[in-house]
Amino acid sequence: MTPPTNPSITLLTAPIELAGDWGHMLPRSADQVVERMRHACLDDVRLVSDRQPTRLRVDEHTSGQPAIWLHPDGSSMAWIIVDIGESDWSKLAYQFGHELGHVLCNSWQADAKPAPPCQWLEEAMVEAHSLRGLGRLAKSWKEAPPFAGDNAFGDAIAGYRENIVRGYTALADSQGLTSDAAAWFADHRGEIEIPGLNPFAQAMSVTILAEYDRAPDCLEALGALNRWPGRTGLPIAEYLVRWEASCAELGASPSLPIRLRDLLHVPQVAK
Repeated sequence: MTPPTNPSITLLTAPIELAGDWGHMLPRSADQVVERMRHACLDDVRLVSDRQPTRLRVDEHTSGQPAIWLHPDGSSMAWIIVDIGESDWSKLAYQFGHELGHVLCNSWQADAKPAPPCQWLEEAMVEAHSLRGLGRLAKSWKEAPPFAGDNAFGDAIAGYRENIVRGYTALADSQGLTSDAAAWFADHRGEIEIPGLNPFAQAMSVTILAEYDRAPDCLEALGALNRWPGRTGLPIAEYLVRWEASCAELGASPSLPIRLRDLLHVPQVAK
């Protein structure tokens, strides 16, 4: 059963609450970083999903991986888990941006368990979503920091992001993605279609990030993801067809699934 949603509340306006063990960090400070990152990620993105949460919970754990907690209680709250060091605002923004991307992709409700073969592609898209947000956060922090006199930390955020992008770009080059994406996908498909942010998904995130920068309106298609039975468990050809159909239902641009089909040479299958 799909939990009720409120069409007057969006992913950009839903109240955020903090939970978990934030140690000696001031909760209001963490809240400001999360809120700024949310705006950096979503301010100019048209939110088309009919499954947007009415609340966001950001839960700090002292161990484990960042994740979406799939709580089967029928509520309309998206529950994000992060694991950061003391006042590590760059890492908080990065982890939150990635998990917020999953929420944007409708992967926050109880039935949203990750599944191959297409989970890797969602991971690449939400990682690119976080990296795009970090770039925008770095700029806004330098211009108007949330903490007085902290403008210079914008450079630290930019450096944190650049280190990730540099590493992923090196992966893409070594895997052959940069020179021929279709051959890369054909040659490594068995390794690529492993769930999670695997090295191939990391490499692909840089390609998708470039697409977000080239055509920002393509981000709205993320809100049309996973609105069909099977979600990421479908073969990629069917996954992309379902995604395009979902874009049509919501009036979202289908440019991103079309671009990915062309890039990876995925055959068009009947709807």
